[in-house]
Amino acid sequence: MAAPVPTPLAKLERIPPHIASVADYEELARQRLEPGIWAYLAGGAADERTLADNVAAFARYRLRSRVLADLSHGGTGLTLLGTRLSLPLLLAPVAFHKLFHPDGEAATALAAAAHAIPFVVSTQASTDLHSLARQAQGPLWFQLYIQHDRDFTLKLVRQAEAAGYAALVLTLDAPVNGLRNREQRTGFVMPPGIEAVNLRGMAPAPAATTLLGGPLLATAPTWQDLAWLRAQTRLPLLAKGIMHPDDARQALDHGIDGIVVSNHGGRILDGQPATIDVLAEIVAAVGGRAPVLLDGGIRRGTDILVALALGATAVLVGRPFAWGLAAAGALGVSHVIQLLRSELELAMALTGCADLAAISRSLLWNEGNAVKIA
Repeated sequence: MAAPVPTPLAKLERIPPHIASVADYEELARQRLEPGIWAYLAGGAADERTLADNVAAFARYRLRSRVLADLSHGGTGLTLLGTRLSLPLLLAPVAFHKLFHPDGEAATALAAAAHAIPFVVSTQASTDLHSLARQAQGPLWFQLYIQHDRDFTLKLVRQAEAAGYAALVLTLDAPVNGLRNREQRTGFVMPPGIEAVNLRGMAPAPAATTLLGGPLLATAPTWQDLAWLRAQTRLPLLAKGIMHPDDARQALDHGIDGIVVSNHGGRILDGQPATIDVLAEIVAAVGGRAPVLLDGGIRRGTDILVALALGATAVLVGRPFAWGLAAAGALGVSHVIQLLRSELELAMALTGCADLAAISRSLLWNEGNAVKIA
């Protein structure tokens, strides 16, 4: 299977006139990618129920409009763990951007910088973290797995620190890969020339014929490893993959600086609830001790507003910006961000919110009762 072939800029790097929303990019991306690569990007675990519900759940919430509010001031900016954002949006860690466009992570970083929002670079990026940092003009955060090779994990932390990454986003919910049947059915394999360059030199993972009781899960991280990692760095450390309030509390007790409510985009364990449906209980468990972020299912600016109303400080998007990347490179990613920003600002104005501080649960007509109007 070949990687995407560069197309002349005049043909590719422009926004088609029919693109009016983020969802419009999905079909355009599908048309431009080979079936196996599309399965890798679009697919989820097993029957993809969680993948579907991440998106569908937002439709169960309703907003209350408000009138005659003073909207002459304010904006969408905030400071999150020392990083200034122009709006409460981050680009989530997505592996192997060069699968989707030959410019890869460099194009994504350029678009994020243009909008002054962080790009969370995947451990499994197809561009090495140092060269990306040298090119980047905006804030970069680094996504980290605690690898079976703990020394290599620490090496990655030191590299991210030296390169100027502003935070570490520790993904906790994937000690093993999910069973992604859609990829299996297409026979997807990584094309030649695309690899997780930041993992070069790492000792191979233990071979496993069984999971439980086998050598692979014997090296899986535990809470003790989280405590170890916290002691190794002064960078802000976020725990990504939190879906249970008890895990949120325990993460904070181990020194975590932020929580990311995430089910890995429905790619790991099928049958989990949508992230937006567990957000409020995790916010309550955190009790203001740290910012709570959410990813999974964001497709509209109104989705961002619902998440903020339920207590999220900010949200992350993954597949939507990858669609934009596949369709039109950095320009496509930038347009996805702009679409979400415009929709968020419009929704804030129509619900009487001049700034982020004005957003509260009172904006939700059916807060706490969303499932009943599905």
